[in-house]
Amino acid sequence: MNKSNIAVSAAVTGLLAIGGSLLSATPAVAAEKEKCYGVAKAGMNDCATKTSSCAGTSKMDHQKDAFVVVPKGLCDKLAGSSKMSS
Repeated sequence: MNKSNIAVSAAVTGLLAIGGSLLSATPAVAAEKEKCYGVAKAGMNDCATKTSSCAGTSKMDHQKDAFVVVPKGLCDKLAGSSKMSS
């Protein structure tokens, strides 16, 4: 894993740690966020997937239908990410 991937992974991990506060953000702040699919670690997704109904229930790392909420523009920079569920 190269240094930029490690930095991005650390950023995503930090965002996952504060994920609950992102979901309760005011509309103005929420507008600056986006769903990013395919980057969540197993059990760290922010909301339901196609195969489960609760946050934190993804079965594997980088599950394509599991997302995390990230600052707008970050998803485009993450390896293996998508703004749409597959």
